[in-house]
Amino acid sequence: MGGCLSKSKPVEVKVELTLLEKDKEADVMSPNGKASPFSDCRPNGALGHCSDEDAAAAPLRLYKPRDYVEASVCHVKDMENGQMREVDLGSGRALLIKEHGEFSAIGHKCPHYGAPLVKGVLSKGHVRCPWHGACFNIATGDIEDFPGLDSLPTFQVRVEKDKVIIRANKQDLQSQKRSKAMARCSAVINSSTGFSHILIVGSGPAGLVCAETLRQEGFTDRIVMCTMDKYPPYDRPKLSKSLESTAEQLQLRSIDFLQAHDIELLTEKEAVAVDVKTKAVTFQDGSRMEYRKLFIATGSKPKPMNYKGQDVRNVFHLKTPEDANNVARLANNKNAVIVGTSFVGMEVAAALTDKAHSVSIIGIEAVPFRKALGEKVGKAIMKLFEMNRVKFYMLNEVSEMVGHHGQLKEVVLKSGKVLRADVCIIGTGSGPATGFLKQSGVHVDSKGFVPVNKTMQTNIDGVYAGGDIVTFPFPGRSNKKVNIPHWQMAHVHGRVAALGMMGRPTEIKTVPYFWSAMFGKSLRYAGYGEGFDDVVIQGDVDELKFVAFYTRSEEVVAVASMNYDPIVSRVAEVLGSGKTIRKRDVETGDMSWLIDKGSQ
Repeated sequence: MGGCLSKSKPVEVKVELTLLEKDKEADVMSPNGKASPFSDCRPNGALGHCSDEDAAAAPLRLYKPRDYVEASVCHVKDMENGQMREVDLGSGRALLIKEHGEFSAIGHKCPHYGAPLVKGVLSKGHVRCPWHGACFNIATGDIEDFPGLDSLPTFQVRVEKDKVIIRANKQDLQSQKRSKAMARCSAVINSSTGFSHILIVGSGPAGLVCAETLRQEGFTDRIVMCTMDKYPPYDRPKLSKSLESTAEQLQLRSIDFLQAHDIELLTEKEAVAVDVKTKAVTFQDGSRMEYRKLFIATGSKPKPMNYKGQDVRNVFHLKTPEDANNVARLANNKNAVIVGTSFVGMEVAAALTDKAHSVSIIGIEAVPFRKALGEKVGKAIMKLFEMNRVKFYMLNEVSEMVGHHGQLKEVVLKSGKVLRADVCIIGTGSGPATGFLKQSGVHVDSKGFVPVNKTMQTNIDGVYAGGDIVTFPFPGRSNKKVNIPHWQMAHVHGRVAALGMMGRPTEIKTVPYFWSAMFGKSLRYAGYGEGFDDVVIQGDVDELKFVAFYTRSEEVVAVASMNYDPIVSRVAEVLGSGKTIRKRDVETGDMSWLIDKGSQ
């Protein structure tokens, strides 16, 4: 994951990437082969609040010899330093890595979405996923940067007579993931008791990672996580990409998993007020819970839109699996209208093209994604949609939703244009869900965001916040407070907040990473491009095979790509190490440094 994104002397990009391929820098390493971004924390398994007896009592898996497979996978000279190779052990595959003359073997698939890690980036003791940027320690398999919740299994490697031999547990080969060891709650508390040592409001990635990190780091008191959702934590970004998925299919952690690790989940429990003086949260059902420490991660809510016909049915904001399922059902062979060119709106439009009779998009800008990705990239994506028979009505807004017997039939634009519509999805953006914090004492800015410090603590001692609702000091912009509403960033916030609560403050050391998928094509983005003043594009934008570098004052601050893996993860490595990429470094047109020489 590298160090924080502090300013440093410029380096040539090609030189830096060569170092990434065969890293010979004499960095100060941890025993695991890298300086972890959370190296000031205890290693996993050192249960900070547990006795030795508690740790010893943790259940151990007992295996028999037949549970293992052993195979010779290559000659010792077949691989150079800095190389990765996916190898078959008969009962499954593993990722074999050679770095600094040492071999190691770990799971070959990223536990997040199953990306082949052999196509990722190997650097300084970790491998970074080519799809979404998660990082894993090659010695321990532990996840060190997000997204995702699980770590990788590790396998024994030895060299005999110049042959590299891997010994692996068959079950681990099949699962390709593992959860870190977690402490259990030792406090004797009735579940109806209106007090929790740590209360988490929100069950998205920030809340969930906070709870799991507390247990992983040895917290043995009560943890309660409450959510206004009906379901256990689920993969919300998939809602707009896979409209027919159920909550169970999108599930991140099951009720059984949470119960097994003493993380209490209260569903359909909406917080309506916080009193920091009495340290209590009041819920919509009238109940109240006191806390010792509080983590607020309530996420985003759709921005309201003004139009006539607010009571017309079959108009949706995509908030729940039911919303997504209803949209897919109602759009079948019917006319779908999407209002707004946000990533959510555009992803829904793409998902509906093979179901709906017609798909129309209404946008207030001339080109979708112009502000985030620049005009050239925005136009190329717009062309992709038009080729898939999506019609755009840009520089336009909705005036009225017209219903027949209460159900949507037409969308009237301010231009006077009337669109036939059987279902409408509003994707005009979102804002922080922080209304319940008014008069709480927790500071909320004029836009509704909660400012936090480097450890995610608010202006109130013991009250932390994270995810979409916060502005936080971002090292990549000289610790200016910014809002980055990415799924990946929320994971980081959750971990940092948990460590802060446990008195082991650490700072955010990550590179923001974002992705989108439309018509089977993936867009990847890393960095923080807000306020970019130029875009340097290499490759062919019209063919959607390109890399776009976003620059600000002659410095590369972000990168986006389509069909150029693992370039975004490579650039994330450079930015994450604290190095500066200059505009002139990416203007040459020499793309040789993009070629991955580190895997076979």
